[in-house]
Amino acid sequence: MMQFRPVVHLLLHLIVPGAVSKIAYSDRWLKAWIIMMLAMLIDLDHLLAVPIYDPNRCSIGSHPLHSYAAMGVYGLLTAVPATRILAIGLLIHIGLDMVDCIWMKWP
Repeated sequence: MMQFRPVVHLLLHLIVPGAVSKIAYSDRWLKAWIIMMLAMLIDLDHLLAVPIYDPNRCSIGSHPLHSYAAMGVYGLLTAVPATRILAIGLLIHIGLDMVDCIWMKWP
């Protein structure tokens, strides 16, 4: 089952923001989903890592935009209406990455 983890992880990065958009922003779900998908650009910080992609590396704490300080900023951004949807997308991304880190360590 381990070989499916990266694929499931990537699919969840598409599906979860879509579901949240449909539920929380039903009147403008497509716009909300697109904004949340833009939050996935935080993975650009993987370009700073060597190797750039390692399916067995936990992103949390390994990359600047996946740091605990960054997570705090994302949480604060939910309080600002203009950045709330983007911040939710960022937090979904981080949450999914945390789940992936736990799954990676699962026996």
